[in-house]
Amino acid sequence: MCDMSPVINRRTVLTAALGAAALSSAPLLTGMGAGTAHATSEGDLYNSNTHLYKALSGQEGIQFARRYKRHEMADTAQGERFPYHRTTVMALHGGGIEKGTSELCLGIAGYHPKTLDALFPGEPVYDYWMFEGLRLPGTGLGSNRELHVTAKHCDDHVALSMAASSLNVLSLHGCKAEQAGVRSGQDPKVVVVGGRNAAFKKLLHQELGAAGFKTVDGDDFPDLAGVDPDNPCNRTMLAKGGQLELSTELRESFFGTDTLAGRAGSTNGAFKKFAGACRKAIARLEAGSDQVIL
Repeated sequence: MCDMSPVINRRTVLTAALGAAALSSAPLLTGMGAGTAHATSEGDLYNSNTHLYKALSGQEGIQFARRYKRHEMADTAQGERFPYHRTTVMALHGGGIEKGTSELCLGIAGYHPKTLDALFPGEPVYDYWMFEGLRLPGTGLGSNRELHVTAKHCDDHVALSMAASSLNVLSLHGCKAEQAGVRSGQDPKVVVVGGRNAAFKKLLHQELGAAGFKTVDGDDFPDLAGVDPDNPCNRTMLAKGGQLELSTELRESFFGTDTLAGRAGSTNGAFKKFAGACRKAIARLEAGSDQVIL
């Protein structure tokens, strides 16, 4: 058992921060639970990442985390041009906010989410960025849902700079099956394919479908479509990207132990199959004629 006094002190800091946020007319909480995804800020406690970082100053690694990797690239020759990384994978609501998305972010980027060893040895790896909710039940810190910042309001400088220097972004989110049009009695394991890059969407539909996953088009579900220009998935060098909204049941099916601590070490074959299908779509996208910046 850990000493509870630091938790009490941290809670005091959080309470003061939330009080300040209330005085600045921050959005009020609703009863929406974890896993709900929406294109508006309704239900968000924090109106930007900066707002959250300031309100929870000193709490990184306790209440939330940011993880990213930019693979080293160098061009020191004047007479030739070297390749560059084209695709970044993101999970804006990882950890306990939209569970399973941070593990998938790492998997699609090419890393085992527990060990960070190569998940697909010999294949390319991709840059990644994620924000994670780390709150645990019983600590008095509140719910991870309170750490949700709507995608179009993400202003994390590293996240935006990585998107802006990438040709493509694949952003991972979680939704509820009913938000994706699933009716009672139907298989709730579904993924909504969105973003402004129509070619990327087509490839994701094809590869995920071929791997046995049910996809639906974001055009049919505007709240999950991922088409806002301010969404980081679309703030790329091409001003377009891809977004996946995975239902709760689909994400749950990827792990033997569906807890914040247990997911990374209990991924299964379905997890790797899903990540592999996304990677195939990325590889096909990167082979396209628009994937060269002069």
